[in-house]
Amino acid sequence: MNQRADAVAKLEAELGHAFKDRSLLEQALTHASVGQGARPVADYERLEFLGDRVLGLIVADLLVERFPGAHEGDLAKRLNALVNRDVCAKIAERLGIGEALRLAPGETKLGGRKNPTILGDACEAVIAAVYRDADLDTARRIFAPLWEAELANLGPIAALDPKSRLNEWALGRANVAPVYRVIGREGPDHAPRFTVEVEVAGLAPISGAGRSRQEAEKAAAAAMLERENTA
Repeated sequence: MNQRADAVAKLEAELGHAFKDRSLLEQALTHASVGQGARPVADYERLEFLGDRVLGLIVADLLVERFPGAHEGDLAKRLNALVNRDVCAKIAERLGIGEALRLAPGETKLGGRKNPTILGDACEAVIAAVYRDADLDTARRIFAPLWEAELANLGPIAALDPKSRLNEWALGRANVAPVYRVIGREGPDHAPRFTVEVEVAGLAPISGAGRSRQEAEKAAAAAMLERENTA
């Protein structure tokens, strides 16, 4: 068994699901770079689209069950904090999806197996593959416990969505939305670190850093809220 085949077998073992339709799993693990040659190849993009919706339903159902008295707005904040690409990439790392990916040689050299964007997208594609190979109950059985662990690690509800809170505060203060700018990017493609600056009208800008642009924007927003005593 070659190295990638071994990684795919380990992934199935982690999932606890043996695929009846092997082509679904193969498609879910195939990056678009593989299809850039002369022969077209089915990549994970369509499954990613479906997996995003399946994951949203699984996590929304989980939240409604865990927080029976919560308002829709609080549920939405928790949902947004749990189904973003950074969390999906973390789950992908836990499952070993990176090692099982089918990538073009150039993408592999660029560190694609550890790229948070690729990992997050592939994770959603694998969710869709399980759903289509079996059913929603099977997908829920496999993935709900993984997201329950992430739910347990969430901080206070007020800290979950600093960008939305900053936007509301800035609009109420000066009727102008915050402006975000990427001011730095370091590290290799598979492990970048972004620095983002946020500016609110009439106030000095402040920056934040993270593994993705989205994460850095949240960090900058949280820093602005804390500095202005609105956190």
